[in-house]
Amino acid sequence: MCGIVGAVSSQNIVPILVQGLQRLEYRGYDSCGVAVHQNGELRRTRSTARVAELQGQVDADGVASGTGIAHTRWATHGAPAVHNAHPHFSSGRIALVHNGIIENHDELRDELKAKGYVFESQTDTEVIAHLVHHLYDGDLFDAVQRATARLRGAYAIAVFCRDEPNRVVGAREGSPLILGVATDDSGANYLASDAMALAGVTDRIVYLEEGDVVDVQLGKFWVVARQPDGQFKPVQREVKTVRAHSGAAELGPYRHYMQKEIFEQPRAIADTLEGVEGITPELFGDGAYRVFKDIDRVLILACGTSYYSGSTAKYWLESIAKIPTSVEIASEYRYRDSVPDPRTLVVTISQSGETADTLAALKHARSLGMPHSLTICNVSTSAMVRECELAYITRAGVEVGVASTKAFTTQLAGLFLLTLALAQVRGHLTDEQEAQHLKAMRHLPVALQAVLALEPQVVAWAEAFARKENALFLGRGLHYPIALEGALKLKEISYIHAEAYPAGELKHGPLALVTAEMPVVTVAPNDALLEKLKSNLQEVRARGGELFVFADADTRIENGEGLHVIRMPEHYGALSPLLHVVPLQLLAYHTACARGTDVDKPRNLAKSVTVE
Repeated sequence: MCGIVGAVSSQNIVPILVQGLQRLEYRGYDSCGVAVHQNGELRRTRSTARVAELQGQVDADGVASGTGIAHTRWATHGAPAVHNAHPHFSSGRIALVHNGIIENHDELRDELKAKGYVFESQTDTEVIAHLVHHLYDGDLFDAVQRATARLRGAYAIAVFCRDEPNRVVGAREGSPLILGVATDDSGANYLASDAMALAGVTDRIVYLEEGDVVDVQLGKFWVVARQPDGQFKPVQREVKTVRAHSGAAELGPYRHYMQKEIFEQPRAIADTLEGVEGITPELFGDGAYRVFKDIDRVLILACGTSYYSGSTAKYWLESIAKIPTSVEIASEYRYRDSVPDPRTLVVTISQSGETADTLAALKHARSLGMPHSLTICNVSTSAMVRECELAYITRAGVEVGVASTKAFTTQLAGLFLLTLALAQVRGHLTDEQEAQHLKAMRHLPVALQAVLALEPQVVAWAEAFARKENALFLGRGLHYPIALEGALKLKEISYIHAEAYPAGELKHGPLALVTAEMPVVTVAPNDALLEKLKSNLQEVRARGGELFVFADADTRIENGEGLHVIRMPEHYGALSPLLHVVPLQLLAYHTACARGTDVDKPRNLAKSVTVE
């Protein structure tokens, strides 16, 4: 979501600040800004345009300094507008940027107004800036520590003061913040919300922990950690070498990153499965066998697209591993009364590993007495990986498009491996079955290439979809979550209202929506539910609905009036969801292109959702 970059250096760091924001653009944002300490004063430039336009403003204004902070904002409190954009100032002395949400901002605002502070924005962030100023008594590090003690909610902040050149202070609670340590003679040290922002600048990274406050100066830094009694104590945090990759990958022959990432899925799956010679619990970390023997059920926690991958995995886990599985939307789970079971494996799924709702749900599950946790994640250095006992790291690579594609299919690959490992430990996987499943997984990249070859046929459908404002998606059994994912993709990037249902639910209400103006997309694999699905298709045709069916080759569903069929290259059994989701991704992508929307950065959405 929001992006933070900050730095202290003996050289001009403004180009690094702006470059860092560009590397974080994929997260999504609606405004951006930079503030520096220049000629003894605070200077800032803010914009509701893209970072490229901010760069032009910075150059035109002659902004240059060795101390500064920068930010991309995704609006929560207050509309996307320049006066709400970060950095925020207080009394010309304090400059501050913030990711997260301050839950007690109203009461703090009232308190600060009573002390004479004037607010220029509707943001919760400006409250922090004024609070730091109010508590400032010549030592910014001390002021930030005292200010964070007053905050409730989630935050990652970077702040500097007019009166203390060459010093930036950072703090985090519930939102990620890292420290980058200089590798040259400039004495430079950095703060960022993501190591990617510092790719090519430094690979020496300190991952700050919950409650940390860091004092960043030329050639040195200090970290203190908040203790249970509210006091702060100096701590040592390990400096790690992290090879971060820039998000500014080349598009090559593709129009958008989303299209590129759809076509990268064969390689992403191959990379994710690289080194898997056989099924063993140790694929998920040391001690996995002991954990797997100690559990009787699985609880999956996730949001958005990751929730749909978890919903697919439920079918695998219960049918193959024979283990009871629940799938919960993370943002709902932590706020409801549930029945905990200490013999539960809590599985989190996250592309970024920084999803605030999922992290909070994980901590809630742990607080209920469920100690065993495992994550399926695409970022090995993320908070999710550090928080979980076990992990499987997918290797999708950087995913720039906000609408997830290759992250989803690699999550499914990791979850299928988890299913097989649990089945093996529980005695439900024979050597012959293991060999068959591994053979099918190794063939996935080739099978995906054959599905991608269907793109021209999908483009023809997209032209018809572009003129619609509503759509229904249908699936049954294992493919119902894939229908949900297809509907999500269409609404995310084309802004067409789309809903998904189990096909058998049509007659229980959704059939009332079916007309000639309501396209109905159906996932039709040749499985045990095929004949039931065919009956559901007849229900749609009888009411004048227009069907668009992705069917396996041997389903005997033929093109006809009001019935359009694209044939999948082959039936793929339990792994069929990985193939059937790809044409749904292509349909959403080409429909959005036909409608002229911003495919990679759809309105109102962010890539990494680091606020609740």
